[in-house]
Amino acid sequence: MPSDVRLIAIDIDGTLLPSSGTTISRRNCRALREAQAAGLHIVIATGRRHQYAEPVLEQVGLSPHTVMISSNGSVVRDFDGELIGRTLLPVETARSLCPALRPFGQTMVFTFDREHQPSLVVESMASLHLRIGAWVEANRHEMVEIAPLERAFDHDEAPIQAMLCGNIAQVRAAQQALEGMALAADITMQRTEYAERNLGILDLLPPGCSKGHALRDYARSVGLEASEVMAIGDNFNDQTMLEYAGQAAVMGNAGEEMRRLAVQHGWAIIQSNDDDGVAEALEPIIHSVPTRRALTHSSRPEPQVSLTRKS
Repeated sequence: MPSDVRLIAIDIDGTLLPSSGTTISRRNCRALREAQAAGLHIVIATGRRHQYAEPVLEQVGLSPHTVMISSNGSVVRDFDGELIGRTLLPVETARSLCPALRPFGQTMVFTFDREHQPSLVVESMASLHLRIGAWVEANRHEMVEIAPLERAFDHDEAPIQAMLCGNIAQVRAAQQALEGMALAADITMQRTEYAERNLGILDLLPPGCSKGHALRDYARSVGLEASEVMAIGDNFNDQTMLEYAGQAAVMGNAGEEMRRLAVQHGWAIIQSNDDDGVAEALEPIIHSVPTRRALTHSSRPEPQVSLTRKS
């Protein structure tokens, strides 16, 4: 790994988390804490919404000022909840997605960035439960049913994203259908696939939103260039941040297509999520920090965070 990495962006599901359960390994937790203590910027970049990721990350013991890119780049917050950036999906675009995607089943979810009322709006909880039952159970307290789904926008509140799930073939067909519509110009599509469960998820985001865009903007805000950034992920929704970062690592448990992309781009392929691949990638960088500081302290100041807070 290069000696100039100063920011490391890490995905959660399939990367930091093992294949089953929500307990992050001791080695991964230790590596994250040690990296942060050494002065490296740790950024969590996830498709989860902020509130759904929080309980998983609490076990690590990172600083409350650690930055999380959530909802695949639509929202950026500190762990303590302070808003850094947020991009909303226009109401008319969100409303138009309902009839466009209804032929692919009643498994669409709209996510709103709310504090005091349910954040997830669905048309049929039963239909969604058939596809992602564990997720529904974990988020049930944040979910409300509204039918037809278009009525979710009766008060002109804009969501941060929409999500469609189904088997992999259904989700790919939905993406292909959307790509052929004029509506495609008004959204960004990010696909995630879990072949072992035949589960596909299609996130529909505001134009220009992705983990890569959000990571680039944050890195710039702390005075870092892409060459000083490393990204670690396992799925298609990680691709933009892997492409942006000067150093990229793909998990050994990634699907065949992602591993092919890694070979094509020259990205590292590391151990799997069940074999502490994140720690494997972080530990050499952590060990290089004292030497790096000794060589550069007199000539290169630490970056200063200067962020524009957005509402």
